[in-house]
Amino acid sequence: MTVYKGRRWSTANAYLRPALKRGNLHLFTRMLVDKILFSGKRAIGVQTLHRGKIKNILARKGVILSAGAIASPAILQRSGIGPAGLLKKHGIEIIADRPGVGANLQDHLEVYFQIACRQPVSLYKYLNPFSKALIGLRWILFKDGIGASNQFETVGFIRSDKGVAYPDIQFHFLPVAIRYDGKSAADGHGFQLHVGPMRSGSRGYVHITSADARAAQEIRFNYLSHPDDLPDFRKALHLTREILSQEALAPYYDYEIQPGADALSDAALDAFVRAEAESAYHPCGTCKMGSITDPMAVVSPDCRVIETENLYCADSAILPRITNGNLNAPSIMTGEKAADHIKGKAVLPRANEKPFFSPDWQTDQR
Repeated sequence: MTVYKGRRWSTANAYLRPALKRGNLHLFTRMLVDKILFSGKRAIGVQTLHRGKIKNILARKGVILSAGAIASPAILQRSGIGPAGLLKKHGIEIIADRPGVGANLQDHLEVYFQIACRQPVSLYKYLNPFSKALIGLRWILFKDGIGASNQFETVGFIRSDKGVAYPDIQFHFLPVAIRYDGKSAADGHGFQLHVGPMRSGSRGYVHITSADARAAQEIRFNYLSHPDDLPDFRKALHLTREILSQEALAPYYDYEIQPGADALSDAALDAFVRAEAESAYHPCGTCKMGSITDPMAVVSPDCRVIETENLYCADSAILPRITNGNLNAPSIMTGEKAADHIKGKAVLPRANEKPFFSPDWQTDQR
């Protein structure tokens, strides 16, 4: 959950705020990065928009791009690094023709599998103004209690089928039946499993629609576009039902709120997924790391933007393939590792740890 002393501990809290005390770091806010400035292939700074005016910030050593899987490729494209056809369309001078910039967009999709609870043991009893006020007051005063957790305190990973070498389905358990936005709670006590496949074959893209940094990008995730996506979701839903039917949950399981007991056929489950699947907010892959001989690669293994000098990218955009599980920790790891490369630190020795594989994974699902 990345919680410290009762608070969601962002990278701003963990890294940026302590670093600001050093004196050699300056933080500019309300500033929009337009593009990277080049002298030939060498990055020499960034051009920004600040209160309606262009402001150039020059670099003495290099430029590090860390704007995320949506904004990083857009900044590169406006800077002249990206698919040549797209750049020409918007009148942008080409620094490097890299068709992979903005391609390979990936995300995790999930659905809520909701169950009405037989016993009054869920968080439903706290979904009233008085209880919320008490929870908030306790958190403000002591930074503990229910307000100090996002309540996703149980997670699981399983394999969807035989022949799958390592887990490809993730579960989050929430002790209340409610939507992410908190606006649509079940009418009574309940609980839910958030479930979805981890390794979808669908790929989307991020394209600028103008050379103007204030124009919105075209963002296409292409969810459920791969032929395996819906069958994989069906497997996840069938396995979820099997988990929820276990004897240990019998004292709490009343009835299925959604998808609903009548949603049994492939068509019904597919319709449920199409109607209810939501993003897990894990976009990545749009500036993928790879060999410099790979035409779709954007950054080399040391996080340098290919075909440029003194330009690095360090965020979830560089992941070639989405990770199993949530993306926050892998994104932080990416920043840590990129920092080592940029600073020229020696590569860490190999750990040589061997991951666990079920001995019967080729013939059995469990």
